[in-house]
Amino acid sequence: MTPLIDVIFLLLLFFMVTSTFSTFGEIELSQAVAGAGTSDTTTERVFVQLGADRLTLNGQPLTLDDLTQQVTEGQILVSLDDDTTAQRLVDLLVRLRGRDGLSVTVLE
Repeated sequence: MTPLIDVIFLLLLFFMVTSTFSTFGEIELSQAVAGAGTSDTTTERVFVQLGADRLTLNGQPLTLDDLTQQVTEGQILVSLDDDTTAQRLVDLLVRLRGRDGLSVTVLE
């Protein structure tokens, strides 16, 4: 019985030492308030389609760097393709966060 306990502790030690612990970053997402009124100012709305290998802005293909340069203010509506990964969406949101006058809405 004692050798079995020794083996179990050795395995436990081995798995604890060889495992990796990674920290995950977080992105703050704001929620729309129900019944919010519309503002009198008109904002420019652009439509972005995001896929695993493609990104289009109002139907025109471009890259993430081009998107961040072309869109500086207004509202971005993001539509996701079926093959879009969560990492691809996070990359897009990280590039667009923290800009004044820019709101991002991810469509379902």
